[in-house]
Amino acid sequence: MSLSVDGLRVYYQTLKGDIKALDGVSFDLRDGEIAGIAGESGCGKSTLSNSLIMLRLPMKLVEGSASLDGSPLPIGDQRKMNDFRYKRISIIPQYAMNALNPTVKLKRLISDLLACHGVGYEKTLPELNRRLDLVGLDSSVLKMYPVELSGGMKQRAVMVISTLLNPSLLIADEVTSALDVSTQRAVAEMIVEFRDKGFVKSIIFVTHDISILYQIADSILIMYAGKLVERAATEVIIKRPVHPYTKMLISSLPEVGVHYTDKRLKGIPGKPPQLLSPPRGCRFKDRCPIAFEKCEEEPPMVEIEPSHWVACWGVN
Repeated sequence: MSLSVDGLRVYYQTLKGDIKALDGVSFDLRDGEIAGIAGESGCGKSTLSNSLIMLRLPMKLVEGSASLDGSPLPIGDQRKMNDFRYKRISIIPQYAMNALNPTVKLKRLISDLLACHGVGYEKTLPELNRRLDLVGLDSSVLKMYPVELSGGMKQRAVMVISTLLNPSLLIADEVTSALDVSTQRAVAEMIVEFRDKGFVKSIIFVTHDISILYQIADSILIMYAGKLVERAATEVIIKRPVHPYTKMLISSLPEVGVHYTDKRLKGIPGKPPQLLSPPRGCRFKDRCPIAFEKCEEEPPMVEIEPSHWVACWGVN
């Protein structure tokens, strides 16, 4: 097992109280698996990914734990986490195109980053050039400032930098959200290729676009209002979803070859709850078409068939 997360709760501290952005999430990630995490904005996707690598204020770890390749991840201790970041767990951050220092050339940026982890730049240069070539970048980009690169070039450069030391786990946080459709597909395929070539062992791919996950993910985790509501193999989530929220997410996706007059897209009525003071029981109950009295209690995550987990009283 590559990654194991158990009962993780991470809140944001505010003057009005704690925002329960991640509230008791548990899951496992197998070696070689690409797991997609999907859901509406504010469901906790980025909070989950960021908490596994950089838990910074106003975030606070309330309870729960995580382990990587059998070793506990000290996610509540930033100094101890330095031994894991970049070497064993790395991230392609959200808005990665803006993650590069605009005043520093790529060569200097990469050299300084490697030096922080006790790795020499010259020793790594042959592999760096090979990976730049793999993503379609010429080695001349190392002599450029980030402002001289297009958005897609910067995205690919960050992908190479994030995986240069072959981390066990790579977190890709909304890496395709600011790209055009053709570039989105190219970036997604490159991430799969990085896994296939052994640059990374396992990948968490965070996105609000389930259609991308259908192309690259082995499994999908659906989150809603800080909770994990369904998890299964990608084919199961797309074609046989069980949780009402998952069904409504899937029904909002356009289908190739289907005209809108034949099958209209359906939105999800209502809004997600405020996580400063979330409702009791199932957090989706106020928007759910099958809610009933039992939903006033929080539903447990139950395995309804092998490797298919759902948290819903209507199906448990």
